[in-house]
Parts: sequence; structure tokens; C-alpha cells
Amino acid sequence: MKPLLGVYGASGCGRGVMPIVRARYGHEADLVFIDDAPMKEANGYPILSWDAFRANPAEKRVCLAIANSEIRAKLSDKCASAGIPLFEARAQNVVEMHDVIIGEGAILSPFVTLTSNIRIGRCFHANLYSYVEHDCVIGDFVTFAPGVKCNGNIVIEDHAYIGSGAVIKQGRPGHPLTIGRGATVGAGAVVTKDVPPNMTVVGVPARQLEKELVC
Repeated sequence: MKPLLGVYGASGCGRGVMPIVRARYGHEADLVFIDDAPMKEANGYPILSWDAFRANPAEKRVCLAIANSEIRAKLSDKCASAGIPLFEARAQNVVEMHDVIIGEGAILSPFVTLTSNIRIGRCFHANLYSYVEHDCVIGDFVTFAPGVKCNGNIVIEDHAYIGSGAVIKQGRPGHPLTIGRGATVGAGAVVTKDVPPNMTVVGVPARQLEKELVC
């Protein structure tokens, strides 16, 4: 019996990840989506509920193709409680250079580049054409939208979201530029200084997003 690999999430994120999984594992495993939506298949692959997937007697692993990092964390805990490990989805043309350590469950889309001396936590999502330069530390459940430019000596804490085309200016050795836990960097923003936890920044240079008052 072949192993059973489940891509958790049959929405746009999951349907974008499945071809990566197929290219790497399709010859050695059966592939399914996991989703509790009332659908039977997506893009030619069966959709199983979590309970049906868990009940399957095959050896099982899961990739969490869920954009929301908080949901990703909850699903990671659910998989751990069920004794089902996570697996990495890595496109064939990802470039990884030297001394890069990545936690379990990463999704590395086509044309992602990771240079040198990088530490990345669990369930990292790096979308199309993103890069991480030297001497960066990235926490758990961090999400890069397409085209993120993360330059050297950067710390990005857990659950941060970096929007499409954002540029994070290089920090200095011993004085990294830090994106705080749960912070959001808007699409196209250029980050030139630290971003506190849970703050949203936008623009060039990036600044805190001010909430509009509703009269």
C-alpha cells in the first residue's frame, strides 16, 4: 500500500500546492485533498474529510496549504495529536545555498531562493519568486506572499505576514531589523525599520496603517 499524502485545504492555496506535491511525490504516494467542504474532488484529486483521511489505514502525512497562520497552527496541533506528521512541499526549482535549516511542513513555491546561514521555523509559506537572504531568522507559521524580498540580517517573528512585493531592508550584524510577532506588512511596502508585534504597516517607506474614524 502506498503512503497517503494529504494537502489540507482544497481552496486556491491548496490547488496551487498540489502540483508541487505531485511533481515531488506523485510516483511514490497517493495524493488527496483534506477539506470538510461538501465537495468530492478538486482538479481531479479526491477530497476527504479529516475523519476519513485519519481513518485510512495507509501511512499518512499532511501538508497544510492554509494561508491563515492561526488556522495553520491549530491544524498542526491536530495532526500532532493524531500522530500524523507534516511534510514539506518544495518546488523542483527552489534554490537553497548553504547552511539553511527549515522546520517541518514548509511550502516553498517555484522560484523561491534561500541563500546562506538561515534559520526558519515550522510551517513556513514562501510563495512564488520570494527570497530570503543571508543571516535571517524566521519564526513559526510565517507567510510570504509572492515576490517578497527579505534581505540579510532580518528577524521575522511567529505568525507575521509579508505581502506581495514587499521589500524588507537589510539589517546589520548584531542589530537585525525585526518584524514582530503577528505583524502584517502590506503589499509593495518597503520596510526600513523595526515593526512592532501585531502592527500593520504599508507604503514606501512603510508606516503604521492608521484606522479611519467612522462618524
